[in-house]
Amino acid sequence: MLTVFLATFGIFVLVIFGMSLGYIVKRKSLQGSCGGISSLGMEKVCNCPEPCDARKKRIAQEAQRQQNRIL
Repeated sequence: MLTVFLATFGIFVLVIFGMSLGYIVKRKSLQGSCGGISSLGMEKVCNCPEPCDARKKRIAQEAQRQQNRIL
């Protein structure tokens, strides 16, 4: 039982080391493979008709920044 655990642990360590080595060599940030929900044309995760208060605040702040850039 211990040998299975050690073998599994060793494989995980090798995989993590390989991924970190690839990151160090390429100097490229890690990213997902599918691009997330934005690639599907969706702006938000939920299908709520009304955005939450935090999202409304972010939208208002972004609109304010855009307006300040124009001026």
